Amino acid sequence: MAINWATRHFERGSTLRIGLGFAIGSVCFLVGPFPGFVELVGAEADAAVFFVGSLFFTGAALMQAQLSGDADRLPSLIQFAGTIYFNVDTFRAMEAAFSDSQADRLIWAPEAIGSACFLLSGVIAYRSVRAACSSPEWRIAAINLAGCVFFAISAAASYVVPKTGTALDLAAANWTTGLGALCFLIGSVLLVRQGPS
Repeated sequence: MAINWATRHFERGSTLRIGLGFAIGSVCFLVGPFPGFVELVGAEADAAVFFVGSLFFTGAALMQAQLSGDADRLPSLIQFAGTIYFNVDTFRAMEAAFSDSQADRLIWAPEAIGSACFLLSGVIAYRSVRAACSSPEWRIAAINLAGCVFFAISAAASYVVPKTGTALDLAAANWTTGLGALCFLIGSVLLVRQGPS
């Protein structure tokens, strides 16, 4: 998520809107799995936080994909596709929370396809700027790639074993979702501070 390096050639206003969209989405995904949050606000509000966050991610990813140049277009489109999967997944989770307050917390973990899209786009983004190890684009891409890895770990940890009906590691799924969101938030803040070059 948040391949913010692709905005390096955008106007300042576009960069700011994209960065803020990713930042707000990141905050939602950071707060949502935080221990005790669901108990504090209830399953319905917690589900809504994730859904709203996914919408901000999608809006920012769409703006980024529309404005990206040829070199940045593919990872931006892959990222945008990943956000669509998160929209569907978080919407289903929200519906389940409203219809069943005891819904399995696993629905909050990122969906495997969306996570795979983020990971692929993060790798492409990182590879395109890795030679410039001291540049702001490199730092943003590296932090965002770490976030993509955390989201992928979350998706794997949330896999429900069919025979038992339990997750491989629900705590790891929640913590890595939060850590991934924190990485995306840091990348978004760096983007907003840097602006276009």
